[in-house]
Amino acid sequence: MHPSLGLPRLVGGLLLVLASVTACGGGRDAPDPRADGVLRIALLTSGPVSDAGWYAGAYEGLMLLRDSLGAEVSHQLTRTPAEFDEAFEAYASRGYDIIFAHGFEYQDAAIRAGARFPHVTIIVSGGGRYARNVVPLIFQLEEATYLAGMVAGGMTRSGTVGLVGGVEIPSVEGTFLSFEAGARAMRPDVRVLTTFTGSWDDVGAAKEAAVAQLGQGADVLMHNLDAASFAVFQAVREAVARGRRVWALGMNRDQNDVAPDVILGSAVIRIPQAFLEAVQLWQEGALGGAPVYAGGDDGVVDFVFNPALLDRIPAELVRAVDEAREAIFSGALEVPRIPFVEGPEPGA
Repeated sequence: MHPSLGLPRLVGGLLLVLASVTACGGGRDAPDPRADGVLRIALLTSGPVSDAGWYAGAYEGLMLLRDSLGAEVSHQLTRTPAEFDEAFEAYASRGYDIIFAHGFEYQDAAIRAGARFPHVTIIVSGGGRYARNVVPLIFQLEEATYLAGMVAGGMTRSGTVGLVGGVEIPSVEGTFLSFEAGARAMRPDVRVLTTFTGSWDDVGAAKEAAVAQLGQGADVLMHNLDAASFAVFQAVREAVARGRRVWALGMNRDQNDVAPDVILGSAVIRIPQAFLEAVQLWQEGALGGAPVYAGGDDGVVDFVFNPALLDRIPAELVRAVDEAREAIFSGALEVPRIPFVEGPEPGA
């Protein structure tokens, strides 16, 4: 059975986790402590950490590891596969213990680096390949996007909702599939428009896609983008300014305060908590050779209503979402997913 993050939902529980990580001396199979006793952790992102979403959450996670564990940390922005390889080699050669590679696109370079540097643990967010020291960290965001879909299906007046994505990869396709299922649970005849721009950060392409969907009658839009998410929110705001009743939904992080006048809620990944728990597993010698899954039952994934707009959402819809959340997180309701994790690499 694959390991899963056992993160607490409450702040008090999180403090207990911090205490256990700090006090942990490592089990029998835990990594040998460095001569200077310093834990070194790096983060690679292929987009800016100012995106108020996917990358921002990862950087917050890096800062949490620095502040709570006293780790020496470093972040590098890497855009191309060649830069991926160079960054892995540089950090591994400088004695870093853990490298978080935040995105599916890093998985091939991570496998290559893991084979060359067996003393380094590489954690790939959303990765699909693994080895003894290369660990995919799988966020089960479909659980939250199903709930977001319910909100979209319950709030649409036109019967048409829209999805704007970046690169068409399995993890993103899975979130959209689950969103559609949630929307149909509330309105079986709903029409779902889907557009992939081919880029996480192309603001112009995202704006064009959002405007096109609004033009086709969509009145609730959700994205799975990084920095380009701002363009989707702006398109919705401009439509509201012209007198339309349209809404947006956030993704990957609590984005409710990015555009609080139009975002009904956000499908959230609490990335800092997931990073912390992954390091705890590493400290215990329990990380490696298998993916790690993080979902709603761990408190890592959730749908969060925007409190500023809660009075605009029918009470019966809020109750339906709350009931579905409980059913999903308890395992009573299975949401659609697209499996994408491959078998272990040879020798893993």
